[in-house]
Amino acid sequence: MKHSSDINLGDVPDSVAALYPAPTIDALLALRRDLHRHPELSLQEERTATQIEAQLAALGITDVSRVAGTGIVARIPGSDAARRSDIPPVAIRGDIDALPIHEETGFDWASETPGVMHACGHDVHASWAVAAAGLLVATPAPGDVLVVFQPAEEIGTGARAILESGVLDGVRAMFGGHADRRFAVGEAVVQPGPLAAASDLFEIELIGRAAHGGRPHEGDDSIVVMASLVLSLQTIISRRINPAWPAVISIGTISAGTAPNIIPERAAISGTIRTQITAVREQIHEELERLVQGTAAAHGLTAEFRLKAGAPPVINSDRGAKWAHTAATSVLGEAGIVPLGYANMASEDFGCYLERMDGCFMRVGARETGGEFIPGHAPNFYAADAAIFVGAAVFAESARVASAELADAL
Repeated sequence: MKHSSDINLGDVPDSVAALYPAPTIDALLALRRDLHRHPELSLQEERTATQIEAQLAALGITDVSRVAGTGIVARIPGSDAARRSDIPPVAIRGDIDALPIHEETGFDWASETPGVMHACGHDVHASWAVAAAGLLVATPAPGDVLVVFQPAEEIGTGARAILESGVLDGVRAMFGGHADRRFAVGEAVVQPGPLAAASDLFEIELIGRAAHGGRPHEGDDSIVVMASLVLSLQTIISRRINPAWPAVISIGTISAGTAPNIIPERAAISGTIRTQITAVREQIHEELERLVQGTAAAHGLTAEFRLKAGAPPVINSDRGAKWAHTAATSVLGEAGIVPLGYANMASEDFGCYLERMDGCFMRVGARETGGEFIPGHAPNFYAADAAIFVGAAVFAESARVASAELADAL
C-alpha cells in the first residue's frame, strides 16, 4: 500500500500558495481524497453531489441548486452586483463523474468501489471548482459567478443537460479545464482555437448470405467484405482529408459468426470519429456512409449504417482565451503559460458551452516534481494534489477578468 505524501507547496507558485490558509488546504485535500475513494459513474453522482454541497455550505454559499439530476450550480454574488444588476454573469465548470475502470494506483486513498475510479482527474476538477468558489467568496468578481459542478461528462450528455435546464441563460463566458500530467504543476495551456475534438460514434452491419465454411461460393461472405471495409475506412483519412486537418477514424469492436465452419450472414463493427473542424466532420460523415454502401454493393451485400453525433469540438473563442491568458499570466507568470504542442483528439463536452458563449478550456499541469507522464483513463492515473490550488486560482481569476471587462463594456 502506497501512502501519498502531503501536498508539495514547492510545486505551487508562492503567490498562489499564499491564497490558501492551512485549514483550507486541509479541507480541500480531505475533499479530494474522499471523492477519490468514493467515485461514482455518470448520472450516479449522488454522494459526490452531497459532499460538494456540504463544502459549499461551509464556505457560506447559500445560493446553491441541483440541476440535471446530480449537477450543482452555486452562485457567488459579485462585488458590484447589488448596485449594478446589468453586469452579465460568467461561469466556471468542474466535472464530477468517474470511469468504469479498476484502480491500480496502490494509494491508501484509492477507490473503494470495485471497478470504478477517477481515472480522468474529475476528483481534482470538482475540488478545484470548490476551491475557486472559496476564492471568489473572499475576492468577488464585479458580477455574479456561477460555479457549475457538471455530471456525466464521460458519456457526453452532462453539458447539454446543464444548458437545457436554463440555469446558464444570460451567462456570457465559461471557463474550465482538465488536469494533465503532460505538464508540470504550475504550467497551463491557455490558447484560442481547437483544444479538443468532436466525438461521433458509428455502427456498421453488413448483411450477406450464410453458407458452409467448405462451400463459400454458395454464400455472400460478410466477414471478408467487412475485413476489406475496415482497411478501406482509413483511406478516408489518408486520401480524402487534407493532411493539415486533424482527423481520426478508429474501429473499437468487430463481431461476426457463431462457429468456425459457418460463414455468417452478418458482420458488424463500431467505432469513433474524431475531428476538430466542422467541415471535416461533415465530410467524414458523408464519405463514411458512401464507402460503406459502395463496398457492400460491390460485393452483393447490403449495409446498415448508423451514426450518433456526440460532443462538438472544443473551440476556445479569441475573447475567452484572451481573458483566460490574462488571468493565467497574472497567476503563474509568463513562464507558466505553455503551448499544447499536439493535436488533442480526445473529446470533451465543454464544447457545448462554447457553442453558446465565449470561454476557454485549459489544460492544467498535474505532474508533481519528479513524477512521470501517466495517460488519462489508465488504471494508475492520478493528478497531483497541487493542481487543485493552481487550477482554482487560474479559474477564479479568469472569472474576475472576464466579469470586469464585461462590466466596463456596459
